[in-house]
Amino acid sequence: MAASSSSSSSPAAASAPFAAPGPHRRPGLALRPSPPTPPSSSLSCCRASPAAAAVSSVSATAAPNRGPRGMGLRCRASEGAAAAARKEAPLKVMISGAPASGKGTQCRMIVEKYGLVHISTGDLLRAEVSSGTEIGKKAKEYMDNGMLVPDQVVTDMVVSRLSQPDVRERGWLLDGYPRSYAQAQSLESMKIRPDIFIVLEVPDDILIDRCVGRRLDPETGKIYHIKNFPPENDEVSARLVTRSDDTFEKVKSRLETYKQNSEAVIPTYSDLLNQEFRGIPTRLNNIPHSREIRKYFYNDVLVATRHAVEDKKTRLQIDINIPELNPEMDVYRIGTLMELVRELSLSFADDGKRVKVCVQGSMGQGAFAGIPLQLAGTRKILEIMDWGEYGAKGTFINFGAVGASEVDKEDDMFILIAPQNAVGNCIIDDMKAMTDAAGDRPVILVNPRLKDMPGSSGVMQTMGRDMRLKYAASFETCYSFRLLFYAGSFYPIMGALRMAYPNKYEIYRRVDEPNGQERYVLLEEFVEKPTPDEITNAFRPRKNENEKSASGFW
Repeated sequence: MAASSSSSSSPAAASAPFAAPGPHRRPGLALRPSPPTPPSSSLSCCRASPAAAAVSSVSATAAPNRGPRGMGLRCRASEGAAAAARKEAPLKVMISGAPASGKGTQCRMIVEKYGLVHISTGDLLRAEVSSGTEIGKKAKEYMDNGMLVPDQVVTDMVVSRLSQPDVRERGWLLDGYPRSYAQAQSLESMKIRPDIFIVLEVPDDILIDRCVGRRLDPETGKIYHIKNFPPENDEVSARLVTRSDDTFEKVKSRLETYKQNSEAVIPTYSDLLNQEFRGIPTRLNNIPHSREIRKYFYNDVLVATRHAVEDKKTRLQIDINIPELNPEMDVYRIGTLMELVRELSLSFADDGKRVKVCVQGSMGQGAFAGIPLQLAGTRKILEIMDWGEYGAKGTFINFGAVGASEVDKEDDMFILIAPQNAVGNCIIDDMKAMTDAAGDRPVILVNPRLKDMPGSSGVMQTMGRDMRLKYAASFETCYSFRLLFYAGSFYPIMGALRMAYPNKYEIYRRVDEPNGQERYVLLEEFVEKPTPDEITNAFRPRKNENEKSASGFW
């Protein structure tokens, strides 16, 4: 299935920024759900983010139409009925992915969230190999040569495991099986069928790099990567070994075998697939952005932020600088920022959280009172926006300013809209008082601008500057996106830098296609935010380790 060919730049294509949202729903089963399909014709719809290896294909029935939670007894009763139904019929999930696609990480998160029994054919086979059984010896021979183990070797083990009491009680997540058409048909003949079928897709070059650079610590069993996750010290580095099946030739062989078998399996479960694209939307220089592009970024931000909050992060910030959210560009739209805040607020309100949305007030006194231009009128806009039909505003969502006095005991979390310093005034003192009063409740900054601004006689630049900068840096970035241009310009778009918690920073190059379309190609990943030099070097690789390139992107 291909995505739409381009993003319209006409006003008609971009819906009004204050249009009423529909009933807010979240996926019923998508631990790392993909954002909606953005306009792009150059990439397959089932292509997942290379770094995240996120769910790219899920069951159309996996996300039941469930109304917002926390808005009334009727919703809670519905959830109770759904829970009872799930108890009667445990969830059954299959997941498929190439070597190093991130399948293990996804399985762990799904098991933690839904309590399913994880059944890995790899674990079953390794148990046989370590036990030295006849089946184990045969399996080891195939595995050492980078080949998949024949169907009959694993079928009996899988079926036996599925029949055990814990699986019948809790449901199952079947990892790595079926891997061929024959295995899939064998399960079909025994009436063993999943409710959901998940496919992970990652480009071959990324998979090969992950495998070939992977190293194993034989003492601890910990996995390292020579570039992405190097060992802590020389002692650990000295004892690392390469797995026998992680050579370039064997990885290529495994990938080809996986592709052949995957193509044979997917038709059996085609009725369960709802394929989606996950990547970078194209035509981001078309203004105003289409509704599809805006919705893509809203959901991308929402998913990352929810994961960070679920992981007990309490001081978070979102930095998103698409053209309509970049105040340094003349196409900045306050309505886009308000829509983003609304999506975040309603999502947490759906969980029964009481969210306080805060906008800093006027700074200064008398005739010198003022507010940053980016925030002018935002409080009024919040008041007149449509917050849906469930009465969220005034109950689960309330508005306030920035300061300790705005923190009420019934508030569960706080979203601060673009808090920023202004010439002669600093918002950080009020923010610190507010976060101190909030305690361990989440405080989320949306597009903060907390760098020091000049003040009278330079006082603001010197007194307490280190403490202010340290406080500003205490907020952990849960989402970051910005387009990359040549330094000093906003055209053409050279690429993008993206990070969505808990994944790495990803650098993409924008590529023009012969047919007039464009696409974004992943260049490199970083655990920490890359420096300008590192970004430049990702676009222009160094010839050797000692050669450095001048910073050319910003």
